[in-house]
Amino acid sequence: MQAENLTAPVPLKIKTITAPADALGRALADLRISVIDRCNFRCPYCMPEDQYAHDHAFLRARERLSFDEIERLARVFVSLGVRKLRITGGEPLLRRGLPELVSRLARIEGMEDMALTTNGALLPRFALALREAGLHRITLSLDSLDPEIYRRMAGGRGEVEQVLTAVAAAERAGFDALKINCVVLRGVNEESVLPLAERFRGTKHVLRFIEYMDVGTLNGWRADRVVPGAELRTRIHARWPLMPLSRHDSAETATRWRYVDGAGEIGFVDSVSAPFCGDCTRARLSADGKLYTCLFARSGHDLRAPLRGGESDDALRALIAGIWSLRGDRYSERRAELRAAGVLEHVEMYKVGG
Repeated sequence: MQAENLTAPVPLKIKTITAPADALGRALADLRISVIDRCNFRCPYCMPEDQYAHDHAFLRARERLSFDEIERLARVFVSLGVRKLRITGGEPLLRRGLPELVSRLARIEGMEDMALTTNGALLPRFALALREAGLHRITLSLDSLDPEIYRRMAGGRGEVEQVLTAVAAAERAGFDALKINCVVLRGVNEESVLPLAERFRGTKHVLRFIEYMDVGTLNGWRADRVVPGAELRTRIHARWPLMPLSRHDSAETATRWRYVDGAGEIGFVDSVSAPFCGDCTRARLSADGKLYTCLFARSGHDLRAPLRGGESDDALRALIAGIWSLRGDRYSERRAELRAAGVLEHVEMYKVGG
């Protein structure tokens, strides 16, 4: 596979300078890096088919950050205290040469965990290369085991067998504990919850049910289509009793539960019914180099211009730290208030990942 850039920067030891806490006292610890804004699926909660014209203008190659630029910014973020990187899209495996980027990010001193979120369609082709490059974890999207429902949730562009094949390929490559994400929409796929739970009981994989969120402006979000996590837990508990687990750390998005009979772990991301803004430590870097301090942000801060304009790492570090120190985002906690006030414009999820 051909690398995207000519020469990887020589790894340098850099002194970590903890970024100042934001306006609500939250640290900067996680960076989600979108490597491409394109996707081969059209999921209704993210990138619905009927909202995009056939000539929709996605980013051109020169508008996206290069691998050199992504690595350099990642190093700056790690020097500010970021310990977790997540590679997202769009569909990140559409970015040519992605294992090369993973290899370069894996060599950053101080980075402790790197994950990838994917719909899985292309994963069998890349799973082993990603593992060998140093990727730690994979999160797959799987909204139903029913072929028709899954196809509908993928916007008519995906098949459930592709994801199951991806699970098997990831296991063979050595990823033995995947996260499997399911976004639940009332009237669409809530009846898929129990079959999914049954499918992954007894494995090391952690199935996570995610409440349907009003991300972006195109997904037609309505509160009555949200299935609260508490409702799903009640349904699953009635079939297979659950008991709560403590979080690995306070910034985790999912509450953790385990089956009482020892058949594994399951998670719930209750971002609408039980928002967790107060513990959010995540920043997002879009494919065109904008820093977003919230999944529901209306606009981002341009890092590409100063990066390409010759600013030093120290200048970039100061810029990012300054942006973070002013961060006061807590959209999910204020959702009803802000929507009532007409604050409905958010960055599209396919631009910044989930």
